[in-house]
Order: sequence, then structure tokens, then C-alpha cells
Amino acid sequence: MTIPYGGIKMKENKYDDNTFFEKYGKMSRSQQGLAGAGEWEILKKLLPDFKGKRVLDLGCGYGWHCIYAMENGASSAVGIDISHKMLEVAKEKTHFQEVEYRCCAIEDVDLPVESFDIILSSLAFHYIEAYEDLINNLYKMLKPNGTLVFTVEHPVFTAYGTQDWYYNDNGEILHFPVDNYYYEGKRTAVFLGEKVIKYHRTLTTYLNTLLTNGFIINRVVEPQPPENMMDIPGMKDEMRRPMMLIVSANKKEDIQN
Repeated sequence: MTIPYGGIKMKENKYDDNTFFEKYGKMSRSQQGLAGAGEWEILKKLLPDFKGKRVLDLGCGYGWHCIYAMENGASSAVGIDISHKMLEVAKEKTHFQEVEYRCCAIEDVDLPVESFDIILSSLAFHYIEAYEDLINNLYKMLKPNGTLVFTVEHPVFTAYGTQDWYYNDNGEILHFPVDNYYYEGKRTAVFLGEKVIKYHRTLTTYLNTLLTNGFIINRVVEPQPPENMMDIPGMKDEMRRPMMLIVSANKKEDIQN
């Protein structure tokens, strides 16, 4: 049995734009892998035991999480990404035959019911408009007691839309704007100098949607920049605002209970 994915919207693919992809490749998380991601040390502690597990990574990018899962005993992994360019890099970096990469939008994934023990997603769900439809489908794809762990941009970070600071006349940071928080929906942000469409939703929506679709929430974390990155220019300013949200949840065996 497969899961139909109808009516969910996203489909924007900036990562196959040559200029955007080149800029992305210069980021620390692109060049250094998981160690270059500021949230990694916290995220790693929230990940389940991979031994013998089937893993799905939504928005897999360079394949770092698929590789990590296999290095830690996963039996197989499937990485999904809308970007051909991302997957070309992922395939070059991956040396496990048990990893399969598929090029499609997260919303178009069509995989068997209860076929994965673990579903991961890193900084992808804020690109998707129909979040509840997505969560409902992820519930179906997970085995009973299966684990979902995802990171998204924090609702405080996405609320106003521009995702930039307010500056004074001398170019010094004054504060970070938060406005229109309860007005969920499309935002136009600037990321790596390019306009990108994202979707803002409240913290309540992120969490309650999981609860009403049969998940039990294990942990919710707003990761702070690690001490070993505080010397990176601009990193100390990240203590002034939450940029990311990490959520770990498990599928209930029976949604009626």
C-alpha cells in the first residue's frame, strides 16, 4: 500500500539555481558537514538508536544525515531532495550501497505505509505550505513507535519575514523584528542574497499538529550557538534571538488511545 500525496504545495527549488547553489556550497555546514552546523551537537543528542533501523531523510541535501545513520548502524536509508545538484553531491559523498537517493519534492513522496523506523528532516518543513497534510502522511509512513526528528527555522525568526536585523544609521544592530506572529502563511525572505519563499507558522501549530495527528512529543529544544563557534563573526548576536527549533516525537501505536 502506498500513500497518496495530493494537494500539498511547495515545489520552489532555489538550490538548482547555479548562483544560489554556489553560495550554499560555501557555507560551513556544506563544507564541514554536520560538525559545521551550529545545532548539531544538540540535535545529535536527540537522535534515536539507528541500529537495524530503516531511515527516511526529507530534504536530505548533501546526504550528511543518511551517511551518519549508516555509520551508526542503520540497515538502510532513503534521502529525498528536490534539488538535482544537491543529490549529485550526496551521491559522491555516500559510499553505502544501502542508501538510496530520490529527486522529488517532499510533498510528492509516495512510499509504503509503515515502511520506516525513523524519519529525519533538517531545515525543510518551513518551505512547505500544507504542514498538517505532511505530518499526517509522515505518521502513515512511520512504523508503530517510530521516531520523527526535525529542525525548522524558529517561529520568532520567520514571523516578520525578512529574517534580518534592524540597524542604526551606522550599520550597527539595534534589534530583531518580530511582527505579524499570528498571521501564518507565506513569507519572502532573503537567504544567501536571494529571495526565497518560506512559510511561517506559530509554535502552537508546529506542536499541536503533531499531537492531533497521533504523535507523542518527546523533546522540544531551541538550540543556542555552541561555545566553540562563538568566535565566528556574528555568532554572539545569535544569542539575542532563537533561530531554530528542534522537535522529537514518536508515533502512537493507536491514534485512538
